[in-house]
Amino acid sequence: MVQQRWLRIIPLALIMYTVAYIDRTNVNLILDPKISSMMKDLAMNDEMKGQAIGIFFYGYLLLQIPGSILASRWSARKTISICLFAWGISAALCGLASSIGQFEWMRFFLGMSESAVFPATAVLLTQWFPRAERARANSLWLLCQPIAIAGTGPITGYLLDHYQWQKTFFIEGALPFLFLPFWWFYIRDHPREANWISPAERDHLETTLSAEAAELQPAQPIPWYVRLRHPSIFVMVALYFFHNCAAYGCSGFFTSTLDSRSFTGLQKGVFYAVPYILTAFLMVINSWHSDKTGERRGHVAIAYFVSGTSLILSVVTREHFWVSYGFLCFAIPGPYVAMCPFWTIPAETLPPAALAMVVGLVNAFGNLGGYVGPRFTGWVKNETNSTAIPFIALGVGMLLCVGFAYLMPKSKPRVVAT
Repeated sequence: MVQQRWLRIIPLALIMYTVAYIDRTNVNLILDPKISSMMKDLAMNDEMKGQAIGIFFYGYLLLQIPGSILASRWSARKTISICLFAWGISAALCGLASSIGQFEWMRFFLGMSESAVFPATAVLLTQWFPRAERARANSLWLLCQPIAIAGTGPITGYLLDHYQWQKTFFIEGALPFLFLPFWWFYIRDHPREANWISPAERDHLETTLSAEAAELQPAQPIPWYVRLRHPSIFVMVALYFFHNCAAYGCSGFFTSTLDSRSFTGLQKGVFYAVPYILTAFLMVINSWHSDKTGERRGHVAIAYFVSGTSLILSVVTREHFWVSYGFLCFAIPGPYVAMCPFWTIPAETLPPAALAMVVGLVNAFGNLGGYVGPRFTGWVKNETNSTAIPFIALGVGMLLCVGFAYLMPKSKPRVVAT
């Protein structure tokens, strides 16, 4: 029998973050000049496109740490509810932009509105899923990222084929408001607050989670600023920076690799979706095997190795469209496949009191790669009229992450509650 928390917490967290990703990534197609007039209407070039995509992450930096602390000390459920309302407004207002400056401000506010969502959800899952289940819980939640992009591709492509870009922003910006009531009434922060799980399951969760928290708690209190000086945190920030450079640098300019063929907006959306459908399958397999073996770092490293190698080979084979596209389909999944075991490591190696702050710090500064990646790719493409050089550079960054993965702390053996 499937435990109720898997049917209640995970699906709603997945849908919530899928909606966030739709409003975050729909610009990758809306800013494609072959299927939308937005770049022409706002007088944008490829460098400006990269700036507009990436400026989201300046706003995304602002509330990571405050949001994670608020979620852990107040309520993850309420924190995310506020974010849902705020990012829905920001996403819809992108459709009212009449200049590049106005659009960048709306993207900035969208990033700020979403910035507390990731750490708050990470905190929520640690309050519902013990260590032996956490990589699977993370993977099922984080499936939202490839699912959102795979789903957004055809839907956004279809909307752009039939409507202007402004209406596309309005329609997709309405989704957070439609979902907010479900999140507010069906999610609870702790098992002890939920009346929809059995007493046996509630007692098991409270006992196991308390035992795991006690194991990670240091004998003597350690000031928060001392914890933040630990070398592993800087390794995680560096790894997550290169991770996001590749994830957003590739996704932001992926459709430009399809320009050698005459595809409609819907067709481009479908080809854009294929690697993210593959990503969803690989995420589940990698996280399941990571939980089965209890090993984390190697599962992170192999994902980055396959991604970096495939991205470089996609450039080398560019004269053969379908071969190059095939390599891109295996290059795109790497950052997402690595995320599930990656985000399990802090929860398994840090005291609960430090977890929220570290997750916020790593996610905040690591996500600056989400600005640098598209900005660098757009600048080089604008200068060279090709994504070859930036894609090779992003691939090298993925290979660097392989080494960083083995510098992260090793997870401790699991606690078995008695």
